[in-house]
Amino acid sequence: MKKTLIIVAVSTILSCGSQKKITQVETNITETENVTKSSMSVVDNPVRVLEKNVKASLEFLASDELEGRNTGSKGIEKAAVFIENNFKKNNIKPYFKTYRDSFNLKDIIGYNIVGYIEGNDPELKNEFVILGAHYDHIGNGKEVNGDVIANGANDDASGTVAVLEWANYFSKSKSNKRSILFTLYSAEEMGLKGSGHLAERLKKENLDLYTMINFEMIGVPRAKEEIMAYMSGYEKSNMGAKLNEYGGKEVIGFFPKAKEFQLFMRSDNYPFYKAFKKPAHAISTFDFTNFDYYHHVDDEADKMDFKHMTDFMNVMIPALEGMINAPTQEIKMNDE
Repeated sequence: MKKTLIIVAVSTILSCGSQKKITQVETNITETENVTKSSMSVVDNPVRVLEKNVKASLEFLASDELEGRNTGSKGIEKAAVFIENNFKKNNIKPYFKTYRDSFNLKDIIGYNIVGYIEGNDPELKNEFVILGAHYDHIGNGKEVNGDVIANGANDDASGTVAVLEWANYFSKSKSNKRSILFTLYSAEEMGLKGSGHLAERLKKENLDLYTMINFEMIGVPRAKEEIMAYMSGYEKSNMGAKLNEYGGKEVIGFFPKAKEFQLFMRSDNYPFYKAFKKPAHAISTFDFTNFDYYHHVDDEADKMDFKHMTDFMNVMIPALEGMINAPTQEIKMNDE
């Protein structure tokens, strides 16, 4: 079996009197070994997401070195550089002059990171699909056992890693007929400021948006009797049903409490829905029963289920490909 060399940088940091080892994957690669049977059965494609890459990337993004990734901090700058380097090494182009879409929040400069893969169909490449997640978090939280850093592993380093892995996948598979923007937002924790800025900018530039999906807190699995993930605003479009159809299995379900908790309006999909009035939803596996550390210093990498994350990323690939490559715009708002 042919393998590709992995370059790994290992750094050691001290935090709260204990030593933590952080492994940063400098180059994400693909190979066919160590892929779960469930993911391989979905699509017969050797380009897969590997658990070891997911784990290494998340452990870096949720490490104390990044200081909780608060917008405007030195820690979020390190996260931004990590994302940019990942894009560069996987030949993912910047959509603007650079990867950074910068904006001002009083005396703070925030920046979204935007990567771009052009579609390979001469007509469909003019339409865009946006995949996104927020890479910021709250910085510090209430002290627990001397720890004050809110690392944000589930919220939303998990979604960030998913977007990076799918970007790496499509850069290698070259299977996208439509163009894709891979968008990582800052200032989500300040009120969706980063995604709001980018949505307005792209709307002013007349981007032809087909669909947008935001991935929010996918680090832990739901109960076994529940569908793997759910989509906010499920009833607003036919996206959930179409993703399940494209993927060949029911991965995305309806969460009854999503409307009660107003989840559709509380995540980075909402600015795109407001600006474009196109299908724009958030997908999550966190349902308020399966993780106790929202905005808590114990939202740490060691509480993530990496097998679940990897399985989710792999089973979503055919669903995303179906959406990106559909010959017509099959996903529509339900009121159209």
